[in-house]
Formats: sequence, C-alpha cells, structure tokens
Amino acid sequence: MRVAGIMSGTSVDGVDVAIVDIAGKRIRTVGHAGFGFKPGLRGRILAVSNANCGTGDISELNFELGEVYAQAVLDACVKCKVAAESIELVGSHGQTIYHNGLYFKRSGQRPNTLQIGEASVIAERLGVPVVSDFRTRDIAAGGQGAPLVPLVDYLLFGSTEKSRVALNIGGIANVTILPRGGTEAEVVAFDTGPGNMVMDQLVEFATGGKSHYDAGGRMAARGYLNRPLLDKLLRDPYFTASPPKSAGREQYGKAFVERMVATGLPLPDLVATATAFTAAAIASGIGRFGPPAGELIVSGGGVHNRQLMAQIQAFLPAWVVQTSADFGVDPDAKEAIAFAVLAYRTWKKQTGNLPSATGARRAVVLGKVTFGTR
Repeated sequence: MRVAGIMSGTSVDGVDVAIVDIAGKRIRTVGHAGFGFKPGLRGRILAVSNANCGTGDISELNFELGEVYAQAVLDACVKCKVAAESIELVGSHGQTIYHNGLYFKRSGQRPNTLQIGEASVIAERLGVPVVSDFRTRDIAAGGQGAPLVPLVDYLLFGSTEKSRVALNIGGIANVTILPRGGTEAEVVAFDTGPGNMVMDQLVEFATGGKSHYDAGGRMAARGYLNRPLLDKLLRDPYFTASPPKSAGREQYGKAFVERMVATGLPLPDLVATATAFTAAAIASGIGRFGPPAGELIVSGGGVHNRQLMAQIQAFLPAWVVQTSADFGVDPDAKEAIAFAVLAYRTWKKQTGNLPSATGARRAVVLGKVTFGTR
C-alpha cells in the first residue's frame, strides 16, 4: 500500500511529506519532500500556540492548514516523480497547538492535546482516506498522547545484536530506548525536554525575526556557556521524573524564553547555553533510563546543528553517535515516515501506541479515518 505521511512539528518550520510503500512489516520510502510555510502563516500558528488568539483564529487555521497539507502531498508527488493517483492513504499528524502531558498529571488534571489541519479538506482535495488526530485515542486510554513514534523506531532500528537509542530532535527532543533483542513491551520512550525550540526562539529574538534557527550552530559557537544558568535550568524536576513523560511548547515556549532573556546575558551566550541545555537534557535522559553505551541514531532538524551534535557526543562519550541516514532513513523524513506507518496500521485495525512509552492502560488503534472518493 502506498501511503503519504504528513508531519509539521513543534518547530513550526514547515511541512514534511514522505511517500512510503508498506506491506506488513516491510517499509520502503519512495520519496520525501519538505516545504516551508508561506510568510505570515508561521507567525499565526505560533500566535495560536501561545494562546494569543480567539476560537475563530483556530478554526480558520484548521481549514487553511488542511489546504496546505493537501497541496504539500501533491507537490511532493511532483518533486518525487510519483503519480498522485498512486497514493492510497494519507496519514496526517496535524499541527500541534497545545499539548500537556506530565505536568497536567502532576496537578491531577487530565492530559490533553490539540492538533489542527482539517482532515476533511485533505480527503476532499486528494480523494483518498485520511487518518488524523492520532494522539487523542492514546489519551482516552490513559496515556499522554506522546511519544507515538517509538513503535516505528522499533520496527526501523530494533536490533538483536546492539542496544540502540533513536533520538529525534525537533522542537522537542525525544528518545526511544531499544534494548538489544528487546520486545515491543521492553521499549522505553519519552521526551527528554527541549529540542530546537528554545534555541530557535532565542535566535529569532536576537535577529529580530530575520532568522528562525541557528544555522549550523554558528551563533552558539560565538557565545559562551553560562554555567550557573545551565545548572539552574537542569534543576527542573522534569528531568528526574520517570517515564512516561512528554513535554511541549507549554513548558519551553515564549514564557520560558522570556525568562532567559530577562537574565540580561548577551544573546549569543544565551544561545550557547540553550544549546548545551538541550544536549545535557538529552544526555541526562539517556544516562538515567538507557543502557551505558550503544548506538545513538539521530534524526530531525537538530542533526544539522553541528554545535548541538558535537555537544551530544561530548556528553555521551561512550556512545557511537550516527544519524538515521546511516540506516537508510532521511533524518528530515523520519517522523513523516512514522505517521505514514501509523496510518497504515490504523487502516489495518492494528494498534499504534506503546503503553510503555505513553503510559496508556493498553495498546489501542490510533486516529480517526476520514474517507475520500476519487
């Protein structure tokens, strides 16, 4: 079955589409394409993500993103030289504008999440079934709705010979710990904390919005690490809490960055410290809950930040740090591939979550299906 997976993450930098052929456990990526958001759209998404909006803003964006996602699939087909008519199913993660997991559980409230990008629009434009809204069923089953990629990490990277950790660095960083020869039930996965999110916001602030990320880690390389601030950031009890746990913009968004800026430190120093903070949080999570050594397989936009990758290796000297490209999976496409696979499993009425990762009471079939007709 040929499935298009659509992913736009918490970095809010655009849309990734992966076109994947799936037959049982055989997964073959046919092509991948990424598309940046048009000017203004990113700012509007961030505005609703920071609760600076009304319900009308959310409703309008919900339908607009449906159009954006549908067009991205068509454009990806052209770029990858794949006939649009060959797509049989679409898996759309949607754009997360709110997610709260562990922090809500601490206060006794129910975890909750919201992704937008109207599936009915995608189904109407493409004429094929669309699986969307993956996270809510896991929450209904007692989980946190995240992370959902670990099952796909297990299928792609699990090994009978080596312990591995799959690390994805998007807006939030998350790890999937894959014990050597382990079963699905033995997989441990969780969000380690911020990925690119804090660094990106600081760079935007420093450049007046001209840059949205620290290309290659160059700004961090010009700054100096502020150890007292780093130590303070790492004292957050989130990092010592046991999995399952998940995080989002609610923890590491605008208010978090404003507190960093209020320290008065030079902005390059703040970016350097945020980069070390991200790497240290990743290393802490692996050190606390993973094996002492093994292969670390990195994907997501963070692989392009040389400063961040170097610091991760420095914090984890016993680990062999590679990217998913070394295993035949484009680092920028992995999460889009994952939601293609999860959509396929939903279509086949197979479970898609790992209770060991999300805290759900049981494994469940994820998502909602919107039928399309050609």
